Amino acid sequence: MTALTIATQDITPVRAPGPELPRMLSGDRPTGRLHLGHYVGSLANRIRLHRRYQSFFIIADLHMLTTKNSPADIAEAGRHAADMVLDSLAAGLDPAHSVFYLQSAIPEVAELSLLLSSLVTVPRLQRIPSLKEMSRDAAQREMPFALLGYPLLQAADILAVRATAVPVGGDNAAHVEIARELARRFNRRYGQVFPVPALIPADVPVLPGTDGRGKMSKSVGNAIYLSDSPGEVAAKVRRMYTDPARTSPGVPGMVEGNPVFVFHKIFNDHPEEVADLEERYRAGKVGDAEVKEKLTAALNRFLDPIRERRAGLAEDQGLVEELIVTGTERTRIEVKRTVAETRAAMGLTTALAGFRRAARSRGAR
Repeated sequence: MTALTIATQDITPVRAPGPELPRMLSGDRPTGRLHLGHYVGSLANRIRLHRRYQSFFIIADLHMLTTKNSPADIAEAGRHAADMVLDSLAAGLDPAHSVFYLQSAIPEVAELSLLLSSLVTVPRLQRIPSLKEMSRDAAQREMPFALLGYPLLQAADILAVRATAVPVGGDNAAHVEIARELARRFNRRYGQVFPVPALIPADVPVLPGTDGRGKMSKSVGNAIYLSDSPGEVAAKVRRMYTDPARTSPGVPGMVEGNPVFVFHKIFNDHPEEVADLEERYRAGKVGDAEVKEKLTAALNRFLDPIRERRAGLAEDQGLVEELIVTGTERTRIEVKRTVAETRAAMGLTTALAGFRRAARSRGAR
């Protein structure tokens, strides 16, 4: 991966992609700003692909309630949603080819989740390892039903807009498989309504956090954000975990699994510099300070155009809000159509139609 180049483009939300294009869905929970883990996990693929699809980007605030459901968390969701959209645009998404929408403003998604719920079992959901990890990170003594049903609601998100492609990071791959299973199962039982979505994996499924103890995560506090200042990046890199067995620069160190070198491989656009650092590190001929100093420079080269573009977008007051409002309105039209067809395929409209005919017949006597 090389430093991101931001092309100059019109940021006015002129149009949505044409109806002839297939659909893509991706998104995030509005729990804070986006970080480098989001970028490598799915945002890079969204940017690469979004002009080839009708691209829907969900602000998944209902999913936020699985682990962050205090009044304070909910009150912050709007601000976080705006930050997420701003980060996404700054990283390279074109608003003329992107439909951003607020999940909680489309109640039909929750209805679709209920309609699909009979097609998946509790043991199948319990086998998804990321749910236990999320529950543990949230310090939950017992897993709430909302978290157990997270993949089911996520499947409803995907199928509601009839997405054929879903770019995700490694921790969400198992969730997309639930959507694929539900689409097949529904179509076999009730008739063809849903396309089976394809999972588009990330080149880097999981980016380690700066503490070296797991993946980069807002809740753990080991993240470098796309909007961090150069000084904040430098401070976080200085604290990064390296090889704990290396007590001095003269001691040969481990490159494999070392978060600092993982970041160099992904974000440093000078591969010859990375190769030289790796060789000297293994030989005990370079200190952690130099390795981290050059990583800081590489990360800031990568983030500089994103930060510059973000600052310019932030000056256009109301842009982000307009994108969310218009995107939500458009998406709700699509989801209502999907839910109506789902109900019809399941036969849920038949009984009421019969009751209406009987009621009209009685009134005519």
